[in-house]
Amino acid sequence: MSQIESQNPEPVFQLKGSMLAITVMELARSNLEALDRQLAAKVAQAPNFFSNTPLILALDKLAPNEGPVDLPGLVRICRQHGLRTLAIRANRIEDIAAAIAVDLPVLPPSGARERVIDPIEAEAPKKLPEKPPEPLIKPTRVITSPVRGGQQIYAQGGDLVVVAPVSPGAELLADGNIHVYGPMRGRALAGIKGDTKARIFCQQLSAELISIAGQYKVSEDLRRDPLWGSPVQVSLSGDVLNIIRL
Repeated sequence: MSQIESQNPEPVFQLKGSMLAITVMELARSNLEALDRQLAAKVAQAPNFFSNTPLILALDKLAPNEGPVDLPGLVRICRQHGLRTLAIRANRIEDIAAAIAVDLPVLPPSGARERVIDPIEAEAPKKLPEKPPEPLIKPTRVITSPVRGGQQIYAQGGDLVVVAPVSPGAELLADGNIHVYGPMRGRALAGIKGDTKARIFCQQLSAELISIAGQYKVSEDLRRDPLWGSPVQVSLSGDVLNIIRL
């Protein structure tokens, strides 16, 4: 050891407490042949569960008249099936002596209520919660040619943009907003599936009818508005259509 190390010794380990989940095998009888067969059946059902699994052997539930347990044989059977014995839990003198003889730690009997483990359930992968489907959002529908009388154009699931004049008798429908970059002389119905936040935008309000989420105004009402023939934005507040200048 160097002089520096002797003057400034640094710890090379720490002792820490930990709450580990360890499987406990509670023995009801000391029949090792039956135990071997039953463990083999369990391993066949869930082989991954029995792969180097740490184990506490609980012998404290054995009846006083059960007779001595072949502890080395018991540990060997467990090891053959993938269970690694860390310690035993016992209260009978002969079981404690057998554990000391094979250098196994002895734990006191537990008064805690322990949960029965089903290896098949423990091995089964947990299902992740299914992700809810994302709402279907369709791209904006863009119309670049004039919309003539008698034509009906519908933008399903999105907005409708028209960069051309809309003639009288034409009808524009959209689940979202409607934009008309030109004279709007036909009918414009936005938010037709009930979207009250939908809006109508047009460069020249000369419409036969405008509607948002079922609330509408016809040309007779619109002609009285001071913004008739102007660039406007139409929105819905409650059951009232508001028309403001763009």
